Amino acid sequence: MSSAVQSPVTIPGAKGHTDGAGAFVPVQTRSARPWSFDPADFEAPAGFEVNWKHTPIARLVPLFVDEAGPHGVIDVTVSAPASVQQLELKVGEAPRGEVFRPEDLPSAIAWAQEPVAPLVRIPAGVELDEPVVIDLVGTPGLAHAHVVIEAQANSRGTVLLRHRGTATHAQNLEIIVRDGANLDVVSVQEWEDDAIHVSAHQARVDKDAKLRHIVVSFGGGVVRVNPSVELAGTGSEAELFGLSYSDSGQHLESQVYLHHKGAHTKGDVLYKGALQGSGARSVWIGDVLIGPDATGTDSYEANRNLVLTDGARAESIPNLEIETGDIQGAGHASATGRFDDEQLFYLQARGIDEEQARRLVVLGFLAEIVQKIGIPDLEEELFAAIEVELTRGAEL
Repeated sequence: MSSAVQSPVTIPGAKGHTDGAGAFVPVQTRSARPWSFDPADFEAPAGFEVNWKHTPIARLVPLFVDEAGPHGVIDVTVSAPASVQQLELKVGEAPRGEVFRPEDLPSAIAWAQEPVAPLVRIPAGVELDEPVVIDLVGTPGLAHAHVVIEAQANSRGTVLLRHRGTATHAQNLEIIVRDGANLDVVSVQEWEDDAIHVSAHQARVDKDAKLRHIVVSFGGGVVRVNPSVELAGTGSEAELFGLSYSDSGQHLESQVYLHHKGAHTKGDVLYKGALQGSGARSVWIGDVLIGPDATGTDSYEANRNLVLTDGARAESIPNLEIETGDIQGAGHASATGRFDDEQLFYLQARGIDEEQARRLVVLGFLAEIVQKIGIPDLEEELFAAIEVELTRGAEL
């Protein structure tokens, strides 16, 4: 067992505060967030913590209890080219734990409750012609998972995770992109309305390697997928894209962290969301850290939301932390609004009725993310799903 796994690290702040002056100092920056492999080092969230205050924690209570759920809640099917290696990793077996550090109670529990973690590995120098598809179909119950994806040196491929059915699911995804590798990871949440899904994705990108990470959330009652990417190697790159469509009563959330650690790294973050119906809610928090050694960095993050009806609410919080003055560029942007009246006027002036004009505006808004996925069949399915959502919205 490696020392990193054997000896949990506890940083002040992992526990809730106690009474007394000076007993508690809140975490001010994303880079200072505490972590531990031991669930006992975390208290159940109370709702005031910086990483939980935008989340409906009352709906997540089962995921704060360190106990195993019934076996077989989620049926997993993997379709992969013959060159892809599929192994199992016990706690302490590399590369499990090489990158991942649990930063909250559900992810620590998922780590502890997954005695054997599946590893999907694209071997060095292999270039896949078709994606690895991991289908996860849930049934009612509590489920935990820790999954490791490794793209070895100079490999190239795509891994697609599709979540369907229903479950109360805590999931860790550990992603390692070795030198010169090029990896796409796409996570699609198509859960039923009663599903709860809390997922922590943590990745490291090494020298001259590239990661494209895409999160698509349409279904589920509460879906919280938080990607964290470290650009560790010189010349490493990451593109982090997200798409969500929130209906009445749905809470769709992503807290994105991009850490530029190596020199001459490049990052591009773009998340888009549409919301319709009473109680529809989305949360996006974007944190970018450009470290002291990340000279020559080029980084940009943006979040844009389209609110389609009354009663829907989008929260968008971009943050940028820069620790070196030698960068190419860095910036962030956030915008939330309703339909662009000029766009609607333009379309209606050309004979398109208002309902069709609104449909075209939404499709055009979301298409930018869909077309970045690079899996034609999935892109077609997502456009069809957007059409279904628009039809449902027209009935509200």
